[in-house]
Amino acid sequence: MLTATVCVALSGAGLAVALLTAWRRRFLRAVRVAAVSLLPVGLYLAGLITMFRKIGEAVGDWAAGLVLKPSVWLGFAVLALAVLLYLIARLASGRSGRRAERKAAAGTEPGTAVAPAAQPGPRQVEPKKTKAGKNASSEFDDIEAILRKHGI
Repeated sequence: MLTATVCVALSGAGLAVALLTAWRRRFLRAVRVAAVSLLPVGLYLAGLITMFRKIGEAVGDWAAGLVLKPSVWLGFAVLALAVLLYLIARLASGRSGRRAERKAAAGTEPGTAVAPAAQPGPRQVEPKKTKAGKNASSEFDDIEAILRKHGI
């Protein structure tokens, strides 16, 4: 009964503010205020206010039990352990998958032969001339020397 009275009072006050806003010729704002002011009565009539009260009481009871019951803390510890084990397994499977990919790319898996590194062959394309008349490949001579030095 008290809940209904409070909801009707809130809606009435909101509708009064909406009327004053409309009196000032701010009709769009007045409609918005009226829409918001009708929410308390609508929530009460739909039974949602009592539902929210019951949910609040249930959460409060659970929180009180959380503080006072060691079995609840043990439950959280078990949940944390389960999440930790799952993450460790996922991390380990990701690493082993990457290792297998590296071995396959390098050809060092058992039963595969290691192919010798390819030697650089003769050029098949003639170097292009730049505007200054120099060979375009001369710009890359330093890079080629470094690559040859490292056997690439």
